[in-house]
Amino acid sequence: MSAMAAYESVLRSGGDFWVRRPDGQLLSLPVQRWLSDADPCDGAMLDLCGGATLDVGCGPGRLTRALADRGVEALGIDLSAEAVRLARSRGVRALQADVFDPLPGEGSWASVLLADGNIGIGGDPVALLQRCLTLLAANGSVVVEVEPPGSGVTRGRVHVATNGLHGWMPWASVAADWLPGVAEDAGLVVRRSVVTPSHRHIAELARAVGSA
Repeated sequence: MSAMAAYESVLRSGGDFWVRRPDGQLLSLPVQRWLSDADPCDGAMLDLCGGATLDVGCGPGRLTRALADRGVEALGIDLSAEAVRLARSRGVRALQADVFDPLPGEGSWASVLLADGNIGIGGDPVALLQRCLTLLAANGSVVVEVEPPGSGVTRGRVHVATNGLHGWMPWASVAADWLPGVAEDAGLVVRRSVVTPSHRHIAELARAVGSA
């Protein structure tokens, strides 16, 4: 079975979704939060989006919807056809695509959003952030959600399981205290950081001086 099959199954069922990280830690992912409307802590993250926003790994589209409700131009992208279907059912623009594919509006987005740990997409946070730079307008920024301090940076394959389905996929995680170094390697700097009342760690990354 593939990780994508497991992901799409849990989006349909709303059941438990388990991930075992490369460091061996077993996590239960917040599927019900993904399927629900944006909450106030999500709002603190969206406050950092400075204009037209590309929501990378949009899932069922709760944040794309919330941005649209704020009057912000937003496009969600996700590898999952089921996630895109659910996002579109919320009445928002969503595209089934890989962030490394050619995408609409390259070089013109005010914000690229990597919520819910999506800085781990592809297993290489530096490569992902470098790709995000190519999507941004000159004064644009990347808004990221990261892990609490102390967990470092992990890279590798994660094992996902739900409803009897399971599979492996490349993933990574970045702790808040390691984010400045990861950002620097990608040509970015931390402009602002926020810790929400529910202890979610969010940062806005701006293009470093001299970065293309």
